[in-house]
Amino acid sequence: MSVGHRVGSDHQLARLLQIGIVLEEVVEARAYHHYQSLSADERELDAEIEQLLEHAADESADHRQRLEAIIDELDAESIPFEDIETLVEARYGKTKPDDFDGVLYDQLCNEETAYKFYDDLIEGIEASDALFSVKRDRLLSVLRDIRAEEAQGVEEVTKIMETRE
Repeated sequence: MSVGHRVGSDHQLARLLQIGIVLEEVVEARAYHHYQSLSADERELDAEIEQLLEHAADESADHRQRLEAIIDELDAESIPFEDIETLVEARYGKTKPDDFDGVLYDQLCNEETAYKFYDDLIEGIEASDALFSVKRDRLLSVLRDIRAEEAQGVEEVTKIMETRE
């Protein structure tokens, strides 16, 4: 989503929120992939990364539930999951979990991508004068909370990376 876009209807908002849900699913799947790639010895030796991946997966599941709750309140038809998945893959799925030099770099990319998506979405809603079937204040509050959690995730990953240099 470009910063220049305004969110002008329930339908467009639902589509964008569905993209957010798929992004969260990608983050959760990649965290799970990395967790599964750690050997039992690595898990014991690196509890910090294990905890980071577990937290990322839990947070993504929570974000999906919050976004789904908003979508349920919108006066818009849902877009087929396959269509949204294709859009997300085209825009955000250019890299795979193993494309990065390590779990932390991939996790940092995931957190930054999600933060930027929510930042752009908030900006698009704020730039619009459209009336939505959900209260704008509540919508923006939920999105700002999610964006803040993504920013915190970026900080946590960065902190861990800095201690390992």
